[in-house]
Amino acid sequence: MIQNPILTGFNPDPSIVRVGDDYYIATSTFEWYPGVQIHHSRDLVNWRLLTRPLTRASQLNMLGAPDSCGVWAPCLTYADGLFWLIYTDVKRYGRTSTGGATGSASLRDFHNYLVTSPTIEGPWSDPVYLNSSGFDPSLFHDDDGRKYVLNQLWDHRPGSNRFAGIVMQEYADGRLVGKRENIFQGTAHGLTEAPHLYKRNGYYYLLTAEGGTGWNHGVTMARSRNLNGPYELHPDQTILSARHRPDAALQRAGHADLVETQDGQTYMVYLCGRPLRNRGTCTLGRETAIQPMVWGEDGWLRTLDGQGTPEMQARAPGLPEYRFDTEPVRAEFDTPQLPPAFQWLRTPWPEELFSLTARPGHLRLFGRETLGSQFKQALVARRQQSHCYSASTVVEFEPEHYQQQAGLVCYYGAAKFHYLYITHDEQAGKHLRVMTSLPNHVQTDTFTAPIALPSGVPVQLRVEVDEERLYFAYRVDGGEWQWLPQQFDASILSDEANAPGQPNFTGAFVGMACQDMSGAGLHADFDYFEYRERPYCINPRSGDAG
Repeated sequence: MIQNPILTGFNPDPSIVRVGDDYYIATSTFEWYPGVQIHHSRDLVNWRLLTRPLTRASQLNMLGAPDSCGVWAPCLTYADGLFWLIYTDVKRYGRTSTGGATGSASLRDFHNYLVTSPTIEGPWSDPVYLNSSGFDPSLFHDDDGRKYVLNQLWDHRPGSNRFAGIVMQEYADGRLVGKRENIFQGTAHGLTEAPHLYKRNGYYYLLTAEGGTGWNHGVTMARSRNLNGPYELHPDQTILSARHRPDAALQRAGHADLVETQDGQTYMVYLCGRPLRNRGTCTLGRETAIQPMVWGEDGWLRTLDGQGTPEMQARAPGLPEYRFDTEPVRAEFDTPQLPPAFQWLRTPWPEELFSLTARPGHLRLFGRETLGSQFKQALVARRQQSHCYSASTVVEFEPEHYQQQAGLVCYYGAAKFHYLYITHDEQAGKHLRVMTSLPNHVQTDTFTAPIALPSGVPVQLRVEVDEERLYFAYRVDGGEWQWLPQQFDASILSDEANAPGQPNFTGAFVGMACQDMSGAGLHADFDYFEYRERPYCINPRSGDAG
C-alpha cells in the first residue's frame, strides 16, 4: 500500500513524469531557495528528494518578493531527449503578509519561464521567457511533435472574473507563436487554475483545479476531440475533492497531474493538507498525495470506488520495491554544501548569508537583516513534516547589543513565527528570550522576559511541537534542560492563520537564524541541527522531557 501523503510537509502543486522506470515529481517552493523540489521514486511508494534545479541568479532571483510569492506550480515533462521544466516566478500577489499593500489588489505580476536539461540532475539551462498573462503554466507535447503552453489567465479589470479561464498558445523555436486561445472558461466552482493536457484514444483531456486551494478545492476534468475545444465537462464534473467530506483525513485536495505506469495503470498526484483535528489549521502546509484512477467504459477518469475522495492509504502499482536510505536525524554540517533538507530565503547569493567552510563542521550564519526581511535574511531551515516533532541545535554567539540576535526559529513568514534567540542589552546583559509574531491586520509582536546567559559558552536550544502546542528549552554546559514556562501556539504557522486578503501558501519550517541590524555582520556558529519526528510530544510538564 501507499501511505499518503507521499511528500510530507510543504510540497504543493505536484507535477509528475515517468521516464523509463523512474518517476519524478516537481513541487512549488515559493520564496525558498533553490527553486523547485524534484523527488524521485521507482515504485510510487518510496520517495526521496533528488534535486532543486533553479540554482543561480540567471534562473531565479527572488530578492524583494513578498511572502508566498516566488516559484509557483512547476510542470515537469520529458520529450525529445530532454526534461522540460516550466514555472511561474510571482513578483506580486495581493497584499503582504504584514497587511501592507504591495500595490494594486487587481494587478499581479506572474512571469512564466521554461528551462531544459538532458538529465534530471542538471545542470539546467538558462530560462526562456514565455509570458506574464497568468500563473500555473504547463507544457503539452502533442503526438505530432508540436508543443503548447497552457496557463491560468488573470483578468484585472473591474467587475471581471479574475480567474478568466485557461489559455493555450503554441511554443516553437524558443518562443510562443500564433494566436492565444481561451480553451476553457471553468465552472461554477470558480478559481479555475492548474491546467494539464493529455491525449488519449482520440480525445484531448484537460485537468484543472477549481474552488481555490482551501476546503473547496477539487479536480475538474473536461475533454474535446479538438485541441482548441470546445471542451465538454466530465459527467461528475469534479473527479477528486474533500469539499463535502469534512471527516476525510486529507483535505484541500486538488491541483493534480496524471502518470501511467509501465503496464498502463493510471495514477494521479494531487496536493492536499492534513489539518489539525476538527478541520483545524494545516501547519504542515500543502502536501502531495497519490492514488490510482481508472478509465471507465465511457472514456472518463474516476477514482477506483467512484466516490472521488482522497485516500490516506492507496493501492500500490505492484512495481518492485525500491527503498532509499533514511535521512539522518542530525545534520552535522561537515560538508561544503547544506544537507538536502535545508533551504534559505529568496537570494541566489547564499555566500552573503552563510558559510560551511569558514569554520569546518559548523554552519556559520552572518548577521543580516531582520527576521522576516524580504531581501537578505540569514535564515536556514527545513520543513516541518510531522504534527509532532523535536528539533535542537547548539550555537556559539556573543552579541554586544540588542541589534544582534541568533537562535532557533519556528517560521512560516514575516508575520508568523516563534523565535528563541540570544541577544544582549544594557540591563540584562547576554540573555535568551522568545519573540512571537502573530498574524493580524496589524502585525503584533510579543516577547517573553529575558533569561540571563553566561558568556563564552555554547548554548543548546530545543523546541518540542505537539500539534498546536509548542515548547522551548535551553541548556548550557551540559546541564539539565531548562523549559520556558510558556506554551506557544504552533497553529499560527499555517496557511489558514492570516488576515483576510493576505496570501499564504507555504508551510511551517524550523531552523536557525542570525540578525545584525547594526550592519556589522556579527556571525553565529551552529554545530549541528537535529530534527526528529515523534508519534507523540515530549511534554515538558511530564516526566519524559529529558
